[in-house]
Amino acid sequence: MNELDFVTDMVEEQLAKGNLRWLANFNEIRRDYTIGDVVFPIYATGSLQEKGFFLSRIYSALATPKYKIHFLFHDSPEIDPKFLRKLVITCKDKFGPDDWVFLGLVQSQPLGKATKDAISTTADKTVGIAAYSLASKETITSNNVLGKGLAKQLNLTEPRFEAFDLPNYLKSFTIVFFLSTLALVIITLLGVRQALANPIVTLLIAAVFSLILGHRIYKTRYHMTISLNNKGFQIKEGTRIKEGKWSDYTDVTIYITPRHETCLRLHSTEGDFDLPISRTGISRKETYSAIKQLIKRKQEAT
Repeated sequence: MNELDFVTDMVEEQLAKGNLRWLANFNEIRRDYTIGDVVFPIYATGSLQEKGFFLSRIYSALATPKYKIHFLFHDSPEIDPKFLRKLVITCKDKFGPDDWVFLGLVQSQPLGKATKDAISTTADKTVGIAAYSLASKETITSNNVLGKGLAKQLNLTEPRFEAFDLPNYLKSFTIVFFLSTLALVIITLLGVRQALANPIVTLLIAAVFSLILGHRIYKTRYHMTISLNNKGFQIKEGTRIKEGKWSDYTDVTIYITPRHETCLRLHSTEGDFDLPISRTGISRKETYSAIKQLIKRKQEAT
């Protein structure tokens, strides 16, 4: 596994979490889907039909077009105009003429001018293309509604994983709510009886205040994001940042903390470091194998 594989996992995670629901309701995801002689690491199908409340479903059935929506993701060291044309033709031959096709592309090399021109001038309005280069950090889209919509909703950047950590958010909320309640009690004891004139309303206000401020504390102290590439990693916990290079470590093992969180323990002569993967939703098996290969490769290179 390399950096492109990390991106593939990240795209799958976005689909599974419903991050692309503003494009379509993707409800089926396949890995390594083959069309002709092209293998797409990710293929998802969906529609514009709503699956929510009863009234929404009725409105959707009556007013929403019944197009079939296809999302395909392909990664490669470099994608040239000829291969791009092959991808588009392969998809159009496979699916119906009125189906919408979203094509997400990531390559490790910088995007060439010919490739960028081929993407931006895509004539078919039922095909939206968004391409990203890991080397130049550049995104290019087809100049149509589908392409611009795909680029807006699909996070094609360096591999970055994060997840909402409910226990730490509840901790932040509880701290703020306790302090708010304590402040109200102190104000009341000092003689300002109006503070608790209506206890229920006062506590509701304190709860809303705690939800907002607690979220702010959670984001600045506890929320964790892990970015991975073929050189190393970056962990951002709140405003604290820790970076490391695979070449600094000699081995990796799976470690279970006393709180039953899963980490990848990176070993080095200067000490161990735990990569908290369970808090960010990263696949344990695939990430372990990928990091082990990266560390081995860096050791062989030196």
